[in-house]
Amino acid sequence: MHTPDPTRARSSVVVDGRDRAAARSFYHAAGFSDEDLAKPLVLIANTWTDAMPCNFGLRALADHVKAGVRDAGGTPMEFNTIAISDGITMGTEGMKASLISRELIADSIELVARGYGFDAIVALVACDKTIPAAGMALLRLDVPAVVLYGGSIAPGRYRDRDLTIGDVFEAIGAHAAGKIDDAELKAIENAACPGAGACGGQFTANTMATAFEFLGLSLVGSASPGATDPRKEREGYRAGKAVMELLRSGLTPRRIATREAFENAIAAAAGTGGSTNSVLHLLAMAREAGVPLTLDDFERVSERTPIIASLRPGGEFVALDVDHAGGIQLIAKRMLDGGLIDGTTLTSSGRTLGDEVANVRETPGQRVIATAERPFKPTGGIKILRGNLAPDGAVVKVAGHEPLLLKGRARVFEREEDAMHVIDAREIVPGDIVVIRYEGPKGGPGMREMLGVTAAIVGQGLGESVALLTDGRFSGATRGLMVGHVAPEAFVGGPIAALRDGDTITIDVAAGRVDVDVPESELAERLRSWRAPQPRYAHGVFAKYAALVSSAAEGAVTRP
Repeated sequence: MHTPDPTRARSSVVVDGRDRAAARSFYHAAGFSDEDLAKPLVLIANTWTDAMPCNFGLRALADHVKAGVRDAGGTPMEFNTIAISDGITMGTEGMKASLISRELIADSIELVARGYGFDAIVALVACDKTIPAAGMALLRLDVPAVVLYGGSIAPGRYRDRDLTIGDVFEAIGAHAAGKIDDAELKAIENAACPGAGACGGQFTANTMATAFEFLGLSLVGSASPGATDPRKEREGYRAGKAVMELLRSGLTPRRIATREAFENAIAAAAGTGGSTNSVLHLLAMAREAGVPLTLDDFERVSERTPIIASLRPGGEFVALDVDHAGGIQLIAKRMLDGGLIDGTTLTSSGRTLGDEVANVRETPGQRVIATAERPFKPTGGIKILRGNLAPDGAVVKVAGHEPLLLKGRARVFEREEDAMHVIDAREIVPGDIVVIRYEGPKGGPGMREMLGVTAAIVGQGLGESVALLTDGRFSGATRGLMVGHVAPEAFVGGPIAALRDGDTITIDVAAGRVDVDVPESELAERLRSWRAPQPRYAHGVFAKYAALVSSAAEGAVTRP
């Protein structure tokens, strides 16, 4: 009696037997032979686009993944989904598409995998929403899978210093303040991004790539090589072979992404001064994995995790400096040695995280990665605030030299562009707290990042005297005292909707508070007279998202 091949349990339903002759005929037309279809079918879920540098190299990288799959006995089939560049859309209405794209990318990978009955998946990712989107899809599907990060861009060089895209945004602010001229702004613009790869600091893409190695969904050591480094091609081949081993062993993403693994991922973000977007994304992924995770978990893990990597925007070095120092695996080893993470969690190699980092090599004399005993900062870079302005929570990053206490007058704006005009006119002064509301998941919709605003504030020299408070998001490249993800958001009647120009706001990071100095009775009265604005979009994908999206405190996931 014929024993079914467990590695083909899904694809055999689509391609085996008399009744599937029509399906095979279509596959033959696409160049697949009967021999190809008798092997496990592996989906290569690509997020390539030539509309930005971050994902530009993924088309070529996919060929190396496919070679690994073929050599390990599988048949790869590639499809491409979308990717939205945060850097290009920043400061425009198009930025609202960024977070929304996370849901669409996850849905598209899930739909293709379910529709064709693929046996395993390798997801190629780069720009920051593509990484959690792939994770969300793979955790929904729970088929053997590997996530491969396309790698960081190399730093630009200008006047003997490394540049990232964050320097360009801050240069825009400096130009507006008259600190640099047109020629210098143009020189920085031309030098900052020398080729393919994701943004070069510990911004959202590199934060999530780091977290995915700690979480176990990416092969340890695969994310550190840069996008144009020849070693990335070898990592592609390794990912292709690894997914076939996962398929044979039956190890799936939900067995890897346990509660302990998610705490490791939070530690990775907090301990590298990483992006606060990791909070949204890890919450969303945990929901798909069925793992309970809340904002309080981020606060708890960050508080116990020192910053041991000095990475921009809060630190000194760029992402490729991590690779030169010893890689993400060296960060993991230092955290493991310090008792900061759980080394018994599984990774996509089938081995534990502890085993994977046991024999890491450190570059002698490197200054990028410290030890848990002698960290750059004693606690992590992610802080959760609550208070009468954010009863469900807000998120702030404290990875650099931002003030931890600021009391000032509210300057209230209903959308990002309105605030930007006032900042450009240099009408924001020390002691102001810029409030940008109706930019939350529903109100935006899409929870825009505010890098243009935050960089303009820093570029004008106001980074230590002016704060931002928003129900939107801010970029991983952001510096300064910037409080985002305020929940409940203004559009659903959160207290931020009751703020008025001139109100006194206190942001106290050490106490974990963000409050307005208005009596509770008056605040309640303001909210009773508040009326929800009309949705900004009445039809199309933005309207659909606004109708389905949850609070930022829950990861801004869409749900029926």
